[in-house]
Amino acid sequence: MSLDKLRSLYKAVILDHAQMPRNYGQLTDFNHETTVYNPSCGDKIHLTILIENNKIKKIAFNGEGCTISKASASMMTDLVKGKSIEEAIQLSQLFSNLAADKKSDTLKLEQLGDAQVLVNIMQFLARIKCATLAWWGLDRALLGKEKEEEND
Repeated sequence: MSLDKLRSLYKAVILDHAQMPRNYGQLTDFNHETTVYNPSCGDKIHLTILIENNKIKKIAFNGEGCTISKASASMMTDLVKGKSIEEAIQLSQLFSNLAADKKSDTLKLEQLGDAQVLVNIMQFLARIKCATLAWWGLDRALLGKEKEEEND
């Protein structure tokens, strides 16, 4: 596949998640929640999560944000639903390593599903916080740091 076609595919996946976000809304039955905020661009994501038997049974997000933050939140919620807390934290760590420019092999990247397309976004420093905001919120909620915080 040519580089131009690959970029078009990545753009289509990101736009699809941003325009028709999966798991958008707020759960009424949840036992974990957090709100995270990116002051550099105004993105704000609120996560509600229902965990039962150490698994993420339901997860939803809402808030305001750019295309990248909304798409990333959609991809993240889709990916971790049904996963154990430990699995979700491992996926979040893998994603964070990409943002920190740590190399990862192709097999590990495939674990991220649609979210692996955000690797290209990580090349733009100003967009890293947008792409990682929801993932940072997931870590905070799962690790019990649930009050609203800014993503510095």
